[in-house]
Amino acid sequence: MSEKVRGALFNTLGDIEGLSVLDAFAGSGALAYEAISRGAASALAIELDKTAHKAIDESIKQLGLDDQIKNLRANVSGWSNNNAAKQFDLVLLDPPYNNLDRQLLQKLTKHAKAGGLIVLSWPGKEPAPPFEGLEQVTNKNHGDIQLVFYRKIK
Repeated sequence: MSEKVRGALFNTLGDIEGLSVLDAFAGSGALAYEAISRGAASALAIELDKTAHKAIDESIKQLGLDDQIKNLRANVSGWSNNNAAKQFDLVLLDPPYNNLDRQLLQKLTKHAKAGGLIVLSWPGKEPAPPFEGLEQVTNKNHGDIQLVFYRKIK
């Protein structure tokens, strides 16, 4: 996700002071860092790629965020299966566009608390997917990418 789109995401979210955040496809960890910089209480970054995971670890140490960001190297589907009860105020889903698994994305929505927000990064030209138990709040198109904001209703 580009810096411009990331800024738009957090500007749309507004005040996230004190929230818990799941960054399910962490990549560089930029969403987790941004969430903490904007007042989130904690973030869990999950990334499978060994090199990316190591880079996130190094950044967490350099930024002194050890107490606020937990970095986990795991397959997000397996993590979800083993942590079914773990819930967050804000779930950020920025999956790789070459592997858009709607069933996995639906599974990850269970990690949002009732009334919590889920933000999905989705290809700009594709219709935003509906998810059971979620209502679409807004959709912000940024050309090749759209940010779809959902609220958990169940």
